Amino acid sequence: MSGLVKRSVTLAGHRTSIALEAEFWAALVACAEARGMALAALVAEIDAARTSEQGLASALRVFVLRNFSCR
Repeated sequence: MSGLVKRSVTLAGHRTSIALEAEFWAALVACAEARGMALAALVAEIDAARTSEQGLASALRVFVLRNFSCR
C-alpha cells in the first residue's frame, strides 16, 4: 500500500483537500470514467450523499469498497 496522496477539489464552492492512498484515487478515477463523469463530479456526488458523522475521506473509501468486488 502506498502513502497518502493529497488532492484538492471544489465542493459546494469551497476548496478542500483530501488525502487518500494512491490505490483509492485510482479506483475513484476508474469509477468516474466508467460513469462518464469527471472525478470532481463523482467526489461531489459522494460528498452530498454522506452523513454529517462520516468524514469525506472515509466516505470515498467506503464508496470504492462498495463498488469494487473481489473477482
